[in-house]
Amino acid sequence: MNAIITVVGSDKVGIIAKVSQYLSEHKINIADITQTILSGNFVMMMMVELSGADVDIAVLRKSMDTLAEEMGVEINIMSEKVFSAMHRV
Repeated sequence: MNAIITVVGSDKVGIIAKVSQYLSEHKINIADITQTILSGNFVMMMMVELSGADVDIAVLRKSMDTLAEEMGVEINIMSEKVFSAMHRV
């Protein structure tokens, strides 16, 4: 299963490092990533592969909520299928 992770918040050192470190520790592959700074706001979107992960999406969401609170950003996770269905034109 693939999922989309979005991270939005004030730009600060270490956001990419902390999120990607957690993913790596739990065998979650980052298949694609884009990030930018918009008017001082950090914005990142990742496509991740959960097929080899040692955590399920519920645990991932809870862990990302904790990480988001620690960093003062917002992190959202959505199944790729749900994301794709929502964004069809």
